[in-house]
Amino acid sequence: MDSAVWERVKNSLQTSQDVICKELTSASRQMELLYIYFLIDDQKMYFQIIEPFFRLAESYPQAVSSLPAARKPKDYQDMMGAVLEGQVALRIEDQWWLVDVRKYEAQKVNDTQVETVIQGPQDAFSENIQITLNMLRSRYRVPSLKIESMKIGESSRTTVALVYDDEIIDKKMLHEVKKRLGSIRVNLLQSAGELSQLLMEQRWTLFPRHMITDRPDRAVLNLSNGKIILAVESTTFVLVLPAVFFDFFSSMDEPTQLPLVGYFLKLLRYFGLFITVALPAFYVGATSYNPELFRVQLALMVSGSRSAVPYASYLEIIIMLIMMEFLIEASVRLPKSVGSTATTVGGLILGQAATEAGLVGNIMIIIVAAVAISNFVIPINAMSFAVRVIKYPLIVLASLFGLLGIVVGLVWLVMYLSSLRSFGQPYLKLFQPGVIKRHQIGPGGTNKGR
Repeated sequence: MDSAVWERVKNSLQTSQDVICKELTSASRQMELLYIYFLIDDQKMYFQIIEPFFRLAESYPQAVSSLPAARKPKDYQDMMGAVLEGQVALRIEDQWWLVDVRKYEAQKVNDTQVETVIQGPQDAFSENIQITLNMLRSRYRVPSLKIESMKIGESSRTTVALVYDDEIIDKKMLHEVKKRLGSIRVNLLQSAGELSQLLMEQRWTLFPRHMITDRPDRAVLNLSNGKIILAVESTTFVLVLPAVFFDFFSSMDEPTQLPLVGYFLKLLRYFGLFITVALPAFYVGATSYNPELFRVQLALMVSGSRSAVPYASYLEIIIMLIMMEFLIEASVRLPKSVGSTATTVGGLILGQAATEAGLVGNIMIIIVAAVAISNFVIPINAMSFAVRVIKYPLIVLASLFGLLGIVVGLVWLVMYLSSLRSFGQPYLKLFQPGVIKRHQIGPGGTNKGR
């Protein structure tokens, strides 16, 4: 190896803020170190590299060569890959060494509690932002990965790390994100959700345009698609920018399933979305305005189930949906040891008692249960909350104009979603333009896409 290889590695990595290139000078020798700060163990580095350098002086190269975790790099590709994995590259005069001082934080990482999967990784991000960045670096080992840190909040001085792949990122979008981050003026910043609200183009909007996740595999997948990750200190969640409508219906279970199974599960989620949004309004419109849509036997059964109900169908379904919202909120707020039991028993008692008292029909209980279950098939909670709200305006339109009101409401919803943008990206964009690059370190320090 020659000095040109060292300079190429250094120039390729040094534009990222977490890449450290440091020169040490003792009484008789100089040494240059190159490493990624979030991947190395400080104590290992001090006791194995720095302290012996000042203590041993002339015999230091021999001491480095005797370390079990030390070896000489073969070429540029070997050195670049080792540094990206968390090893320290040493340059001692005309000698080059790689020393493995990687930091292992597995004992401090918890399982994900929000986006659960059957197969695939189970770990979640940490409240320690260094561990979070370590996890991103460990899973996405490319030299073009850049990390920039900044402080937000006059009192909290919260560290926010901007993570992106410099080779495939949209520069205009990156500039816009940096501009908005630089314009934030708040006293406290304590979560990724708060940061998402501060970055919103329109404050009064229903549908989320930034994805919040605690899964490293989802964050890395979005990095490879040219998106930006914002990691916030003291929270286990990161922010993914930009996010379009269809991103919120993808699960990290899909890559682990057979293709046909994955497509079926995704189709099931969209069907659940339609049931959640349209089924309550369709019930109101069909029973109040267009009962001829049902077969005679079904129309008579619906009419018979509502014979004892003293008010209109739209009031009946709104009351039951609001009671279901109460149960969902109670299950979230109650302690975990009693939450699921209390809400299950409460739902059963309320449904049975309301039916026997004639306040609601039997079919209404089935519809409300179907709506509640189908709402939970949406993987990302932010979109699930938005869908919970949007069904109420459709119920109002159905109560006023029947099925025509439902059609007009759905058309308006599609038009509204089409008008939204997330950092310049159309919210209803179906496909990622172009071919996603797979990084391969080629000769001369360039990254080639296959």
